Amino acid sequence: MRSNRPYLLRAFFDWIVDNDCTPYIVVNAHYPGVEVPQDFVTDGQIVLNVAPRAVSHFEMNHEFVQLSTRFSGMPIEIYFPVGAVMGIYTQENGQGMVFEPETDDDTPPPAPPRGPKAVKNTSDKPASKPVTDIGSGKPKPSLRVVK
Repeated sequence: MRSNRPYLLRAFFDWIVDNDCTPYIVVNAHYPGVEVPQDFVTDGQIVLNVAPRAVSHFEMNHEFVQLSTRFSGMPIEIYFPVGAVMGIYTQENGQGMVFEPETDDDTPPPAPPRGPKAVKNTSDKPASKPVTDIGSGKPKPSLRVVK
């Protein structure tokens, strides 16, 4: 049988977006085939905001996730096999799912599509740390009209 990971990942992504929340995906940055900006990797993982408003050219299928986004204002292409996904959760309340590490079944990871590679941060500014506080309990910000 096929792995259920891509199905669960897609289901949780859709559920989070349908509830007007922000989906964050935690990726094992050392998994074979992962292309992410290494300047933003902490403890071997990177947290990516994959909300439709934060990314472009988003593609998620049974083998990989690919998207374009910005880190420190620099456009970057992100690519990672579905097996590299460690979890998906909402920024707002931390609800989501953690995945068990995928076992090595001697199947090589799919080759990334040809195109621009992830760009390293070459500025002198320190890289910002990814959001790791799951479920901080803060209320969702809102605006009101003042006359």
